Amino acid sequence: MQAFYLGTRIFSGREGLKEAIGESKRIFLVTDCFLEQSGKSAYITETLEKEGKAWQIFSEVNPDPDTETISRGVCRLLEFRPDCIVAFGGGSALDAAKGIRYFAAEHGGGRYRFIAVPTTSGTGSEVSCFAIISNREKAVKYPLVTEELLPDAAVLDAELVCSAPPKVTVATGMDVMTHALEAYVAAGANDFTDAVAEKALLLVKEYLPEVCRNPQNLYARERMHNASCMAGMAFSNAGLGLNHGMAHTLGEHFHIPHGTANALLLPWVLAFNAFGLQERERRINETTEKYARIAVLFGMDGFSKEESVWRLIRYIKQLIRRLGLPESIQGAGIERKSFEAVLKEMAVAALQDPSTLTNPEICTEEEVTELFRKAYDGRGSRKERYRYE
Repeated sequence: MQAFYLGTRIFSGREGLKEAIGESKRIFLVTDCFLEQSGKSAYITETLEKEGKAWQIFSEVNPDPDTETISRGVCRLLEFRPDCIVAFGGGSALDAAKGIRYFAAEHGGGRYRFIAVPTTSGTGSEVSCFAIISNREKAVKYPLVTEELLPDAAVLDAELVCSAPPKVTVATGMDVMTHALEAYVAAGANDFTDAVAEKALLLVKEYLPEVCRNPQNLYARERMHNASCMAGMAFSNAGLGLNHGMAHTLGEHFHIPHGTANALLLPWVLAFNAFGLQERERRINETTEKYARIAVLFGMDGFSKEESVWRLIRYIKQLIRRLGLPESIQGAGIERKSFEAVLKEMAVAALQDPSTLTNPEICTEEEVTELFRKAYDGRGSRKERYRYE
């Protein structure tokens, strides 16, 4: 069954925050220690003070929030007894707030109004029913997927992302591109998800290089913020794919930022979904056709659909190089011995990841292992090197 659901109301700017909070009286603010200590959380707290709201801040969120952080947050929330949760920060803060809200409800805490205020343009978490929670001890990431995680409201303000460091801007921008590309060919894709994914991709193509060149370009920042949100709408409804399944376990094992992990894998997973590890006997599948459609949208269509897809893949590799991201897992500083030691474990984890369930092509452990190896070296066979370069 195809469906498109958007239960999140989207507001713009600081005034939108006031309207999103509305009649709520007690606010539980979830953020990270940097945003609190730097004073940036005043974006939220000043409004709360001005409106006479009672509030408490939970700022123990670290990158890739883990089960222990969620547990502490649930305890604090149940003690404070709010009627509204505000998540302020990047994907980690938003995911932590989702986890806290979900598990607090499991412990009899009731349902809380939930407002997401993203400070990065990447995760799309403000409009998605996904959250990623880590287990440090087992070195795994658990994707939570349920409509109960969907925020009631999101506040988008491009001014919040203008100070994002260059590395964060690049990594989160590539995360947006991966979200949109995976949603576009995912098992749950439909006309509605295709429409927002296509728009998100066009915005990323035009404005990601610009925000990297000129971080203070507020118009370009706003376009990327909107692209992130639209890509979130797409994958929340259509699903993701193997790229995210592999990136989750790669990032957890080697502490690679999520967007960077996605970028390291993206050209190889696109080629696999379109052509297999060994090019399929000139068989064009639906995935190949959809990738070719994106190439046409980008103005890089070739003399055949296959050639159009290869042009898209080469464009992505060139973009990664231009943005200064590593072009291989090895180039990200991971030693081969350490990589090989956990390769089988990562391949199994990627196949078991819920994101992989909606990949357009079925894959085996051997194929995922080979894809990891290609991404590690950043090159394939001589024929593939010709194709990719």
